[in-house]
Amino acid sequence: MAAENSDRNIYTRIFQKLQKVIPALSDIEERGKSVIPNFMALNLDVIHKRSSRIIIALSHYYKHSSGDLIPDPDMEIAVYPGQELAEALTYQDSDCYRRVYADNNTTEDIKAKKELNTFLEQWLSNLIEQGHHIKIEPEADDGE
Repeated sequence: MAAENSDRNIYTRIFQKLQKVIPALSDIEERGKSVIPNFMALNLDVIHKRSSRIIIALSHYYKHSSGDLIPDPDMEIAVYPGQELAEALTYQDSDCYRRVYADNNTTEDIKAKKELNTFLEQWLSNLIEQGHHIKIEPEADDGE
């Protein structure tokens, strides 16, 4: 992630808000969940974890009348713990899928980057206001 000083503030704010929603981010290996009455459950999946960068997915899902689970939304987020920065990578809901970086991670969609990070910061503010805190889920047994 190349963050210029003017852009760095939003990435810092996103990181700080993520820490409020996911207090044990550095300890989560696979997944976590937050369930607040009268709100959609918040799901966390760790996609990739290294000491310099953690890729997570945060999502709400609702059950469609067909039985399908529909993302509302589902976002991939890169977290840079050593730099205390985080940024949106992808966004999807029932209507669209957007990504900031092309497959080779060298080309970025500047418009998507700005819009997705702005959305992510607001979504995290809403999650904090709703009282969401991700709790570590125990690993599922093979028999489940």
